[in-house]
Amino acid sequence: MAITFTLNGKPQSVDVSPEMPLLWVLRDTLNLTGTKFGCGMALCGACTVHVNGEATRSCITAVSSVAGKHVTTIEGLAADASHPVQQAWVEIDVPQCGYCQSGQIMSAAALLAKKPHPSDADIDDAMKGNICRCGTYQRIRKAIHRAAELHGGAAKEREKAAAR
Repeated sequence: MAITFTLNGKPQSVDVSPEMPLLWVLRDTLNLTGTKFGCGMALCGACTVHVNGEATRSCITAVSSVAGKHVTTIEGLAADASHPVQQAWVEIDVPQCGYCQSGQIMSAAALLAKKPHPSDADIDDAMKGNICRCGTYQRIRKAIHRAAELHGGAAKEREKAAAR
């Protein structure tokens, strides 16, 4: 039986076991390899995607649980890297090895969607489930603050354009 959901804004249907983790559907069935396997137990955050806008660990999420829902992967956040979090990540030069970064970015984007101007405590709380073995935590926090600034600037530009 096919499982249907919206993936990165487009309808998607997969014919796989309903218990298959979403991570493996994304990587092995749909060839979207930006979402990484880290621990397989939802402890490291490398596999983070958005399900209906919520940061979700895809390694423990059965594909059947996303039927009828909207799933966004790192590939769908902004194909041209124009999302404020992606821009800030580049500007601040966050990645070192880069393995965890797609999960970090997805968690940060979910945070900013809920709290456009997070405090350090908000950031620490939202990002505590994402492990960076290279220890780029200070750059991650700085980039999230920068993304909030960039997002705020984009919102102001939209308001100015609407007023014209």
